[in-house]
Amino acid sequence: MKYETNPPDAASLMMSARSFGNYDVPAALADLIDNSIKAGAREITLTCRYNDGDPEIRIRDDGRGMSGRELRDAMRPASSNPLKERSPDDLGRFGWGMKSASFSQCARLTVISHRGEDLTGCVWDLTNVEGWRMGILDEQELVAMASPDLRAKDGVEVVWSNCDRLSENNTVTQAEFNALMVHAGNRLAIIFHRYLAGEVRGKRLTIRLNGRKIEAVDPFYRDHEATQQLESESLEIAGRTIDIQPFILPHYSKLLPNQYDQLGGEEGFLRNQGFYVYRNHRLIISGTWFRLLRHGELSQLVRVRVDIPNALDHVWKITIDKSDAQLPAALRNRLRQLVDGLRRRSARVYRSRGGRLDRPGTTSVWSRHSRGGEVRYTINRAHPVIDALLDTGDDKQRQAASAALKIIEQAFPVAAFSQDTAREPDAIHQTLTDPVAFRADLNAALPLLLMQVDGDFAALENLLRVTEPWCEAWGAAEAVLKEKGWTNA
Repeated sequence: MKYETNPPDAASLMMSARSFGNYDVPAALADLIDNSIKAGAREITLTCRYNDGDPEIRIRDDGRGMSGRELRDAMRPASSNPLKERSPDDLGRFGWGMKSASFSQCARLTVISHRGEDLTGCVWDLTNVEGWRMGILDEQELVAMASPDLRAKDGVEVVWSNCDRLSENNTVTQAEFNALMVHAGNRLAIIFHRYLAGEVRGKRLTIRLNGRKIEAVDPFYRDHEATQQLESESLEIAGRTIDIQPFILPHYSKLLPNQYDQLGGEEGFLRNQGFYVYRNHRLIISGTWFRLLRHGELSQLVRVRVDIPNALDHVWKITIDKSDAQLPAALRNRLRQLVDGLRRRSARVYRSRGGRLDRPGTTSVWSRHSRGGEVRYTINRAHPVIDALLDTGDDKQRQAASAALKIIEQAFPVAAFSQDTAREPDAIHQTLTDPVAFRADLNAALPLLLMQVDGDFAALENLLRVTEPWCEAWGAAEAVLKEKGWTNA
């Protein structure tokens, strides 16, 4: 057998690199931030300019910088072996990250490095890469391209220009571009929240986006007193340790509206439950059950932090854009057991918010009657909404409302309820899991309640504090009153 070289066509391969992975803007920026963290950066500055529909994005760090030789190596496609043992804090893998992430958004990638006395720069321009031609910036070009901050101290500056994927042939508007950058900032606040909070290496990372400091967003809300941090455990796979830490988030009644919105994210609590997988403290996957459990109301408060080392990338099959992974088969059974138990504990949070008949000083929706060995449940006619309903309209309307309540009481599914409580007590819940629906129902009931207190806002507040279901989610109820200016708190 004889051998001959058969290199890829430069233009074809580099254009193909634009579609490696599944990058959006936050994921592409995160890949470059990974490199900055590896270089020991303490501060990373993102400058995103609209430029009348021809955007330019700069990512500058204050890390160690690179020598000219190191920069050329870093600019080489597939510059590292993914199977090679790496430093435990190395966030890279394939040696494609900076290139594929950048080309997913732009057609011209410029990287300038400052280390000591050396200021060097290289350019990949996808319109001119025949024969693997990479541009090397001369002194005048470097001075013109590099920001004053980079020229003043060591670090690296990455420049995306000719951002055809961002500008979409100059059709993106200023408002759309701004919204895209806001979304990117929100995602970076979660992806790197442990670095931003100073949990890694004992120092706090600072990321600024167009001058605004990005604050860490903890998806587990560990600072809240109502967050339940459950028992952690460590599992071993392929001679490496994976740390698992489950959390039960607070019920919405314990959260302010802005806190609930931040924790729920753009897709809400339901879509953000599940596993949060971190690779070297950097979030790579969020809100998935790996098909071990369906997304459901009773488990929407469950989030499980999973920490994996970069030495297990091949086991988890980490993708090139570090946005997806596959659950190793060796972990599937243990994690299935874990999530089953967590679902039951999450369900208890909602069940504990339901109606109670044994709470002194509280007006319940239901009443319990025991006589002659028989137990009967009825709707409490003294509940202010029920009382107002039965006192509204003419005699026929009031009689119809009373008859409707009796039908509901008599048709209570006793047998089915008994079977469910015996078989799956943790699956039963009657309380709303959506604060938006809770607020809508309260707003619908307020006119009736105001009639009960003759329009007295202070009396209304006192009434709600002791009346189900609002007393069980007082934080959410109080927020509605504050928005209307109906409380002195």
